[in-house]
Amino acid sequence: MSTSGIALNHALTAALMEGRLTDPFAFLGPHQEDGRTVVRTFHPGAAGVTAIQCGGSNSPLQEVAPGLFAGPLAVEGPYRLSIDWAGTIHETEDPYAFGLLLGELDLHLFMEGAHWELAQRMGAQPQSFEGVEGVGFSVWAPNARRVSVVGDFNSWDGRRHPMRLRHPAGVWELFVPRLRPGERYKFELVGAQGDLLPLKADPLARMTELPPGQASIVAPPASHAWGDAEWMAERAARQRPDAPVSIYEVHAASWLRPQDGQAPNLDWDGLAERLAPYVADMGFTHVELLPIMEHPFGGSWGYQPLSQFAPSARYGAPDGLARFVDACHRLGVGVILDWVPAHFPTDAHGLAGFDGTHLYEHADPREGFHQDWNTLIFNLGRREVQGFLIASALYWLETFHIDGLRVDAVASMLYRDYSREPGQWVPNVHGGRENLESIQFLGRLNEVVAERCPGAVTIAEESTAWPGVSNPVAQGGLGFQYKWNMGWMHDTLHHMARDPVHRSWHQNELTFGLIYAFSERFVLPLSHDEVVHGKGSLLGKMPGDRWRQFANLRAYLAFMWAHPGKKLLFMGGELAQPSEWNHDGVVPWDLLRQAEHAGMQRLVRDLNGVYGREPALHGSDADPEGFAWICTDAEAGVLAFRRQADGQAAPLIFVLNATPEPRRSFSVGAPAPGPWRELINTDAAFYGGGNIGNGGVVHTEPTAAHGLRQSLNLTLPPSARVSCVMKEAWLDPYS
Repeated sequence: MSTSGIALNHALTAALMEGRLTDPFAFLGPHQEDGRTVVRTFHPGAAGVTAIQCGGSNSPLQEVAPGLFAGPLAVEGPYRLSIDWAGTIHETEDPYAFGLLLGELDLHLFMEGAHWELAQRMGAQPQSFEGVEGVGFSVWAPNARRVSVVGDFNSWDGRRHPMRLRHPAGVWELFVPRLRPGERYKFELVGAQGDLLPLKADPLARMTELPPGQASIVAPPASHAWGDAEWMAERAARQRPDAPVSIYEVHAASWLRPQDGQAPNLDWDGLAERLAPYVADMGFTHVELLPIMEHPFGGSWGYQPLSQFAPSARYGAPDGLARFVDACHRLGVGVILDWVPAHFPTDAHGLAGFDGTHLYEHADPREGFHQDWNTLIFNLGRREVQGFLIASALYWLETFHIDGLRVDAVASMLYRDYSREPGQWVPNVHGGRENLESIQFLGRLNEVVAERCPGAVTIAEESTAWPGVSNPVAQGGLGFQYKWNMGWMHDTLHHMARDPVHRSWHQNELTFGLIYAFSERFVLPLSHDEVVHGKGSLLGKMPGDRWRQFANLRAYLAFMWAHPGKKLLFMGGELAQPSEWNHDGVVPWDLLRQAEHAGMQRLVRDLNGVYGREPALHGSDADPEGFAWICTDAEAGVLAFRRQADGQAAPLIFVLNATPEPRRSFSVGAPAPGPWRELINTDAAFYGGGNIGNGGVVHTEPTAAHGLRQSLNLTLPPSARVSCVMKEAWLDPYS
């Protein structure tokens, strides 16, 4: 069939008009027909289209069907399209005149789940292609019948820019000339059953609309000029098991709100200006951000992300994150991100049923639906899904110089029966409950991160007794550098919540953690999870009146900082926030006008200072030789232990009185004779206490105690206060 001498395939024309054209390059663009080059291009609503060629050769195209323009070129060679939109002329190259966008190596690595630079090759990439500036789009949707890129640039009409399918990878691609960064876009898919799916955000988008908007945005290439070379060179040493690591956990939106009310939260530059110096001043070595990957529901705190490669637009453009990290590094502060590879939300514009099939998630809800969170579980048995997630991890570490990833909900990944009743889960191939695919994924993730990002760390939020979480993969472990010590947190918080008169019967809640303290490399977490959902604040968990609550919390924090393990404290804990955290609120900074709250903040700052200065408190965190009990006197309510770093001459002694009564002339065995200096006394008036203590330097007496030849005669403050002393005052540089 023909129209004015131009061949017209009515079946393909109808498929185009109806949005069913599966192979647009076979119909649109330039084609050799009857010894000439015929161009077909689809612009519904255009008044006319002309093909423009070098030398001034113009070839008006005929509208052979509604919106479909076709005609032969006047001469052979490249051409541009001049489109008349009711008097407004738009000139562009023809998207269907370009060759293959992705290389065979890109597709091979993607299929193998080993393309670690997906963020630089797929999704939406501004680039010069065949000498023309534009944006290359690509998306994985192997079961879709048709995929189009839509946006403001084509009036969100999926018939305008259908994409080419690259077999057998299942990746669709299209180069759209003359587009620039900043364009909004989504993908329109006809699913495996021929149904038109809801518009989908780009899984590889590096920039998004501000929620509740759902569109992806073409991001410009990363362009930040980094100034953190010194930090990056020292990073590995700063994050080793024998280094001081003290983490300030932050929900960026609710840490501090702008006072002018012009924005709901600080942007990245505001956080660089306010948060970074605060963390450094408080002596924390790291700041850990609750997930900043774009997420539709703010009430999820980021733990239900839809965009694994896009920093949330709530805080500004991606380059702002780079400036924030750079600012932290220049101040000597590392940056850790919470990262969620376990599950994703069911929002229709996200990954759920992406191409009309269960592409990213398991099809069987016994494997693919998380009952606790009403989310979908990544199918880690698919190589492409594994590669997608590992590429995400690398993107944050490499592009933004992130120093570590805290991997969320690892326990839910390791067990197929996690939070499920019998009959609600599917055993593995051996009939067991272990999730073999997740185990393999986590090991592979950690090996790739170690290879490509030297000095970066991964931290597991893992709440069970799974062995070897922080052991190397080659030794049968999962390969994380650190694991959250959830058992220590639960036991010790439970103990501190008891009335002091009952604590002597439950002293094991403080001591039990030392039985396994060196089985993993641990972080001691007082995280956001402990101050939400009706659990109350840290201060609110403490028993007694206001005075005793503050005394107990000061003692507890000092116990934590003296205990083996790296430290993590959620924002607000450092100033004894009385109410539990509200993500719609803000840290109550005005409390610092009150002496008790200001004293708590000073204590945390000083604990960080002593922890960082004294190798005894951090150098032996992974070495059982660096810890020894001196006294576990349950009847008296007193604990004492020694910390000492390998090769360091000066040990430290930590003493805790967990009762409401002062203990005067209490003998504590000392590892060595001589003068000992009181470094931290949580009852000091400076911290809001009653100022009962030991007045600086205490000398040992030749009286044996607790199996040691000499002892210290100490005054232990009441109401669970703490004294922390160090050997040999003349070695103390702060004396």
